[in-house]
Amino acid sequence: MTDDLEDLKTLMDAVTPAPDAQRRAKNLEQAQKIFTGAQGSRDAMRPTVKRGLMARVTEGAKSMLNALSHRGALTATTAIAAVALVMIVPQTRDYVVNPSSWSENRRAETPVQTAEADQEVEVDNSLLQDAPAEPVYEAPVVIEEPVAPAPRVRELSKRQMNGLGATADFGVASDGLYEGAASIAPLPGPDGLRLAPEQNTEAFANAETNPLKVTSEDPVSTFSIDVDTASYSIVRSSLLRGQLPPKEAVRVEEMVNYFPYSYPAPEGDAPFRPTITVSPTPWNDGTQLVHIGIQGALPQIEDRPPLNLVFLIDTSGSMQDANKLPLLKQSFRLLLSELRPEDQVSIVTYAGSAGQVLEPTAVSERNKILTALDRLEAGGSTAGQAGLQQAYQVAESMAEDGEVSRVILATDGDFNVGLSDPDALKEFIARKRDSGTFLSVLGFGRGNLDDATMQALAQNGNGQAAYIDTLGEARKVLVDQLTGALFPIANDVKIQVEFNPAQIAEYRLIGYETRALRREDFSNDKVDAGDIGAGHTVTAIYEVTPVGSDAIRNGPLRYAEQPVSDGSDEIGFFKMRYKLPGETESQLIEEPILSGQGQATGDAQFSYAIAGFGQLLRGGEYLGGWSYEDAIVLANGAKGEDPFGYRAEAVTLMRLAETLSQ
Repeated sequence: MTDDLEDLKTLMDAVTPAPDAQRRAKNLEQAQKIFTGAQGSRDAMRPTVKRGLMARVTEGAKSMLNALSHRGALTATTAIAAVALVMIVPQTRDYVVNPSSWSENRRAETPVQTAEADQEVEVDNSLLQDAPAEPVYEAPVVIEEPVAPAPRVRELSKRQMNGLGATADFGVASDGLYEGAASIAPLPGPDGLRLAPEQNTEAFANAETNPLKVTSEDPVSTFSIDVDTASYSIVRSSLLRGQLPPKEAVRVEEMVNYFPYSYPAPEGDAPFRPTITVSPTPWNDGTQLVHIGIQGALPQIEDRPPLNLVFLIDTSGSMQDANKLPLLKQSFRLLLSELRPEDQVSIVTYAGSAGQVLEPTAVSERNKILTALDRLEAGGSTAGQAGLQQAYQVAESMAEDGEVSRVILATDGDFNVGLSDPDALKEFIARKRDSGTFLSVLGFGRGNLDDATMQALAQNGNGQAAYIDTLGEARKVLVDQLTGALFPIANDVKIQVEFNPAQIAEYRLIGYETRALRREDFSNDKVDAGDIGAGHTVTAIYEVTPVGSDAIRNGPLRYAEQPVSDGSDEIGFFKMRYKLPGETESQLIEEPILSGQGQATGDAQFSYAIAGFGQLLRGGEYLGGWSYEDAIVLANGAKGEDPFGYRAEAVTLMRLAETLSQ
């Protein structure tokens, strides 16, 4: 112990100027603030400034600690004293690191992920096609100018942060409104300097809410079905962070289709069965809801063909957060547990350039796959194009007759190198899907989530788009719904409904704004549409206004021909086209829709509650005075057995939204 202190004293006398008490106090205050802000927050990471005397002393302290450690003489006393050595050195200037710049520079400083050269995991760049080189530059220290004091921001408690899995990039402003990371006032630093918040670059795929249509003018509605669920998870992520989601992030049909429903199963060899009911609308007196529930067939699991999966993993610098690459690794571990020994897995990564870090490997070699997965680290820019090209080539090399091949892209959506335009990506994936290799997309993390690109990829890759924000969501998508997500039973599924103007004055489709098709597209088998997986359910809801109802919003036109009721109770006609896997010609299902048809089950009632919830989040243009409380009452009355707790969770989210909207 005495020898350690003598060594430390000698080192301090050799390199340490006389301490300045005022400067020491100021440095301690600054260090404490940075340390406090860093707890649970990537935006306030403790900066390391290496410059001049400070760098030399820091390196000297490190050298001393390493030397003492190797001698076996490192004690708590010597460690604390060594840290104090750094803190008491006078500085010639105060530095404040801009977290946004720090994050970008961290990406550049982190080496591009490659696999270690051994027998189990090899890097194979033979398939790489002109991958762009990653730029190298030094990480600057950003000096922030003093700013005027901003309104005080009250951060959530540590307990709340831990409970919500938050990352301390949100808070409650002094006026009581929750604010997102992009709008929060920067946290105060010493001498009025403030840490600049990281910019939010999220982009979502959506369109204007479907308008109310006059049946006599436009009686036909056509759209592609959708089983994606990403929007619901994004909404949940926002609400649990104390924020209302951006309106453009809310796709009502994806919220409705997030939940499993027990619609009548198909009979015989039919791939699915539609069930239609007509019942009163909860939010508008005088209107009705036409509820279309489609149940896909679920074949015996043992009858499924062998599966070839290529994990295309984004390992760029933006994936370093705990809810990105680390959660991704945990999620794929769950997926492996559901695969058969004869199924095959390969891993391709992209970050600056693409590389195959695991050749096609049977799932029976689980340890080999997990070793390759565990070695992945985040760093570099995002060469999405090169990664996609190589992943498809690997998948094609794995495919054999009768087997199913699929690329699973896991990313935060930040395609900043290569084909970054959604339209260009759409064309690229469209050319590839005809080979029989489908593409599914899993989104991770928030802040730079490029939902628009992810939707373009999944919709054109004949795959599903999901957003994974928790390990529970990973289990839902990759375990509970694995068969449906990976094994399609029908492709290019389209729905067309023609309403009878003698019975229905107005109608509107709730959701499916990004899935709209032209009327003529319905009979055109060359037009791509959605897919239904094994066991999937799909729900579509129309709100219709009968002729003569007081709820009609559009007044009559002077010169329009007014339809006269023909006495029929047929309010519309339902058509559905689909292709069986591997076929190029579609098959047709059609049936009339009758007034008062069927009876709204608990499943239908719950879907109404979720549809109303989604519309409220988008502004509630057509809901009148219907409120979150009304949605809560309706959902609570229709929760049913709820074995996984999904519906109870939805009610909790409704309550959060109600509070945040006040």
